[in-house]
Amino acid sequence: MRKVPVKLGENSYDILMGHGLREEICSFLRERKYSRRSLLISDSNVAPLYGEAVLKTLREAGLEPEIYVAPAGEHSKSLAEAEKIYTRAIGFGLDRKSPILALGGGVVGDLAGFVAATYMRGVPFIQLPTSLLAQVDSSVGGKVAVNHSMGKNLIGCFYQPEAVFMDLDFMASLPKREIHTGLGEIVKYGIISDADFFCFLEENSKAVLALEPDALIRMIARSCEIKAGVVAEDEKESGLRRILNFGHTIAHAIERETGYVRYNHGEAVAIGMMGAAYISRAMGMVDEMTVERLLHLMELLHLPVKAEGCTVEKMYHAIFHDKKTVNGKVNWVLMESIGKVALRSDVPEEIVKRAMQECMD
Repeated sequence: MRKVPVKLGENSYDILMGHGLREEICSFLRERKYSRRSLLISDSNVAPLYGEAVLKTLREAGLEPEIYVAPAGEHSKSLAEAEKIYTRAIGFGLDRKSPILALGGGVVGDLAGFVAATYMRGVPFIQLPTSLLAQVDSSVGGKVAVNHSMGKNLIGCFYQPEAVFMDLDFMASLPKREIHTGLGEIVKYGIISDADFFCFLEENSKAVLALEPDALIRMIARSCEIKAGVVAEDEKESGLRRILNFGHTIAHAIERETGYVRYNHGEAVAIGMMGAAYISRAMGMVDEMTVERLLHLMELLHLPVKAEGCTVEKMYHAIFHDKKTVNGKVNWVLMESIGKVALRSDVPEEIVKRAMQECMD
């Protein structure tokens, strides 16, 4: 088992990762002075696989859990779905010390976290991420949100979990596409912070794709360490934490323009990272060899590099609804090298549109 601490003062917590974490979960829950009634939030893909086993673990820890199963997919990350969960929580009698647990991927984690942050002005929240993407990205750092028809994650807040348990046994049922989408965010960490980690992914792409145990634990742990380090310095994204958005400005535009159904998040981020690389090259920040190196790793990891079903004009319009746009200026995260990025708000419109065109299929 590996432990990665997220150091946020009184909001600090640990990320535990390993195979078969039932005892660790039980021990954690018994030590906390939670109310007995609790709510496990999952989705229609994950609940049939792991819901009953997790409910059993919660009962063994002394809780009286109820489960809420949301429809799988991005469209469940909505105020309408949150309203249904509030109704269930009130009807079940959850109080201010009742824990809410998220069992699923990023959508479930964001939705459950948003509910936990807002129900009775905040109740205990615990993450049990089941996808590679959620384990290395959305379950760490305390960003919780739901979507609006005009943009992704526009309604939310910062609300840290009290613990994150990454049971790698959940990976056994993960479809290959979900493995690939997690790798999109993992590549990001190498680009923004760790050139050696990027090299590891290049040199071990087959082991990474196969989720071989040593490669799996290394890439999850290193990704979490990098994100935890950034979050510890900038919990609420006032500066440094923005580097975690590398590739996300274009990615969110792609997701919006394709109705959140053609590409999952990690796939959109992969395409968005290529767009950011093209902008970086056009701004004279990186050379062609660096861009080609990123492109080659994307291909090794079976990640998409071009988007279908989008137009430059619609995507360009969409980026101004992104949370990273302030006073009409887009705050771009751009490459200076493998392992180092910079924030820029002076990218000309023609360069952005040309990069977007390069991302089109």
